[in-house]
Amino acid sequence: MSVGRARRLSDRQRLAWLRLIRTDNVGPATFRDLINRFGSAEAALEALPELAKRGGARKLRIPPEAEVVAEIELAQSLGASFIAIGEPEYPPLLTGIDHPPPIIAARGRLELLREPAFGIVGARNASLAATKLARRFAAELGREGLILVSGLARGIDAAVHQASLATGTIGVLAGGLDKPYPPENDALHAALCEEGVVLSEMPFGWSPRSRDFPRRNRIVAGCSYGLLVVEAAIRSGSLISARLANEMGRLVFAIPGSPLDPRAAGTNGLIKQGASLVTETRDIVEALAPLIGKLPPSYQGAEEPPDLSGAPAPEDDDRMRVVDALTVAPVEVDELIRFTGLMPAQIALILLELDLAGRIERHPGGKVSLLMQGD
Repeated sequence: MSVGRARRLSDRQRLAWLRLIRTDNVGPATFRDLINRFGSAEAALEALPELAKRGGARKLRIPPEAEVVAEIELAQSLGASFIAIGEPEYPPLLTGIDHPPPIIAARGRLELLREPAFGIVGARNASLAATKLARRFAAELGREGLILVSGLARGIDAAVHQASLATGTIGVLAGGLDKPYPPENDALHAALCEEGVVLSEMPFGWSPRSRDFPRRNRIVAGCSYGLLVVEAAIRSGSLISARLANEMGRLVFAIPGSPLDPRAAGTNGLIKQGASLVTETRDIVEALAPLIGKLPPSYQGAEEPPDLSGAPAPEDDDRMRVVDALTVAPVEVDELIRFTGLMPAQIALILLELDLAGRIERHPGGKVSLLMQGD
């Protein structure tokens, strides 16, 4: 069974999926490979200790069943659900990004996740003018039938959610659903849980760290047909969202700002790099019109993952050959196959073992790199 073709999971399957994705060193790409290799999350869980050992791990923490049952019960008590990729409520565009989250937690009006969505992001320390623009664009785009997506941060994100509560809005969290950030947006978070949707790929109880915000940004971009950056400085996280959206084949828009205001330097730079300059919502509506209801050109959901079921067990020499070929610079897996002379299925299995051992890092576009000791 491939992850991309999953249907409604049974309670037992959902429990196993959660245990697998909550396991140390198991990210979306590794999860997909494990399911493809072993056919089910339950079978993959049984194989994990030996796989990690072959990859060089001393131990691998797999959450006990009781721990995940407690998380499921907490979610149910809050009115939240765990939605697996391929299930009807899973955001359709998110399915097609590079390594989509296998399962997300969501709370609120889940039917909104199936509607055409558009992302708006911007500065946390936004100017008054930018905040007013964010509210105007969000409200007008909402009246055009779009669900507005943002990251529930202060500044532009908060303005977007507030202005689109009546028409439909999705807030994506960097931490668990029960850990909204920043605390000043607790009331807004509560409002979205009732009138909109809040979602996260992180476990309940997870407090967001700096590295979690780019993961959140990829979901904001992945759920949306396009992304508008209202105001952003040169080092703004909103520019990460714009880059991710561009890599996913989404339309990227930016509102120009004064060259004297450093908070507009990032948006002005996006326009120089090819983002569409917008001054009114009509610019966005007309650009999106041919795309609504269609999948973007970069959609990957129909692609089958490599077949690992018949891969011969690699020898220790094969593993060393792969490790020796890797560096901290990302390389494409196809290059690794050509360089080592190993079978694609063998390479995939070795990378799976190394990933579980925490020795490699996966990058967009199917690239991998070696993690130096101490990372």
